[in-house]
Amino acid sequence: MSVIVEFFTAPDDASAALALRTGPRRAFESVSFGNFDPEEAVVEWQCLLAGGSFDDLVDAGEPRPVAGQDDDGCLVFAISPGLAAALAEAGGSELEDAAVAWSSQRAADGEVIGTDIASVILGDLAVLARSARRQGQEVYCWVA
Repeated sequence: MSVIVEFFTAPDDASAALALRTGPRRAFESVSFGNFDPEEAVVEWQCLLAGGSFDDLVDAGEPRPVAGQDDDGCLVFAISPGLAAALAEAGGSELEDAAVAWSSQRAADGEVIGTDIASVILGDLAVLARSARRQGQEVYCWVA
């Protein structure tokens, strides 16, 4: 499980890849979290907010890696356009329902993510997705 999870906006993959070594905070708008598996989470969120099967999304290559280093474990991946759109368009009750469902899914797998924390994560990520949309940018995640 990662220690640092930062979702951020960037104009393209090449720009996002620059965050690999130092993280996105200095160059990009970002929100920071920790202690959950963001690669699994973004697929679960897409299932909850935009539909689709977890296995089908993983088979389709979600989340899409942008840059990574094996030696230090850092990774940058892209949030799918479908998830970014679903987050940007979601209302408060839809985000709350998704947070409750995600928290329950994690609990079923033995991982404790409270619904309050899940709500904050999805709410902050929705704000970031809306900002990215207004700026014509994409949403990425840096994991360290």
